[in-house]
Amino acid sequence: MPYNEPLAERMRPKSLEEFSGQEHLVGKGGPLRKMVEGGMIPSMILWGPPGVGKTTLARIIATTLERPFYILTAVHSGVKEVRDVIEKAGKQKFFSTPAPILFIDEIHRFSKAQQDSLLAAVEQGVLTLIGATTENPSFEVISPLLSRCQVYVLYPLNREKLLGLLKRALEKDRVLKEINIDIEEDEALLRYSGGDARKLYNLLELVASSEEGGSIRITDEKVREKLQQNIALYDKSGEQHYDIISAFIKSVRGSDPNGAVYWLARMLEGGEEPRFIARRLLILAAEDIGLANPNALLMAQSTFDAVHVTGMPEARIILSEATIYLASSPKSNSAYAAIEKATELVKQTGDLPVPLNIRNAPTKLMKELGYGKDYKYAHNYSGNFTPGIFLPEEIKGTILYKPQQNSKEGEILERLKKWWKGWYNY
Repeated sequence: MPYNEPLAERMRPKSLEEFSGQEHLVGKGGPLRKMVEGGMIPSMILWGPPGVGKTTLARIIATTLERPFYILTAVHSGVKEVRDVIEKAGKQKFFSTPAPILFIDEIHRFSKAQQDSLLAAVEQGVLTLIGATTENPSFEVISPLLSRCQVYVLYPLNREKLLGLLKRALEKDRVLKEINIDIEEDEALLRYSGGDARKLYNLLELVASSEEGGSIRITDEKVREKLQQNIALYDKSGEQHYDIISAFIKSVRGSDPNGAVYWLARMLEGGEEPRFIARRLLILAAEDIGLANPNALLMAQSTFDAVHVTGMPEARIILSEATIYLASSPKSNSAYAAIEKATELVKQTGDLPVPLNIRNAPTKLMKELGYGKDYKYAHNYSGNFTPGIFLPEEIKGTILYKPQQNSKEGEILERLKKWWKGWYNY
């Protein structure tokens, strides 16, 4: 094997026994391990962050089951390439011969038409699809295709697994084992890898290759120094990715449109997926603006839809408009605080019985038992409101939603005070 091959490729596991992490899937009794050992696997979507083994796992499955293996990358492949693979797979399938495996990396980048082209082949068993995505497949994979696939979630590697990978690389890699490498400090290596095995190997190789002589000491300072010199290697999915999205979110929350649009530009120039940003704006609109400006959520949803339709470079204008609008809006997290408080109350109080007056009463017996008795239909009363009991008796009168100080919620508070006399005088 050539020495100029990246360390991450040289250390790629070849079997489930060598595979590190994802024990919930491939550990003893894990669903994927059991299916591989049984010789049968369904079409599936592997969902997880970069560098956790999605591609490796697909290769191992194909090798173990001795299936023909095709790889397409969504960034560089279109409908034609998909159809070519389907045609080849069809020619290889005879009677009870297991279907070839088609692995599609970054399947979330496939258009609807590209995903549609897979449906018949997956449904008829011409091939077994393994798609890899870093994005939520519920948003990015069309429903007909998603319904034909199992979805398995992969998680970032923890500290123990990353340290194990470092140890294995120093002991097993044909290049590194010839060098006396002493990892005196590992915090920076682990921190900047962000649970990503590929980034960990890249960073180890970067630091090791920059040193001269037969003995190399790796410290946190050296790692940070080399990282600064080679920041392009770690801009999108490492620590800087999380720092920049954090800066973006906090700029919008902090009502600074200038900072927000600057960090937006940084993400777009760094190659961030526009749909990822659009989803963050949806969350921001609900969590940080909320009822202070309910139109913000409508704006964010329209942005999300428009970004899907247009794509780059035009999507940057739509994202800029939404970012500035949200950053300039009044802020409230009352809806977020209310559901958090309600969730905690549910955990503390358990399954409290539903009050009889608001229970469903579809049968005569239920009505005789008092279900729905004394329920007051709000629309039969002046102003479409009449006081009633809507919480279990044990927590009656609990205030979970507290309007905050902004014009919209000021109106809501006055309305609630008028309706629920005495309840909202806090």
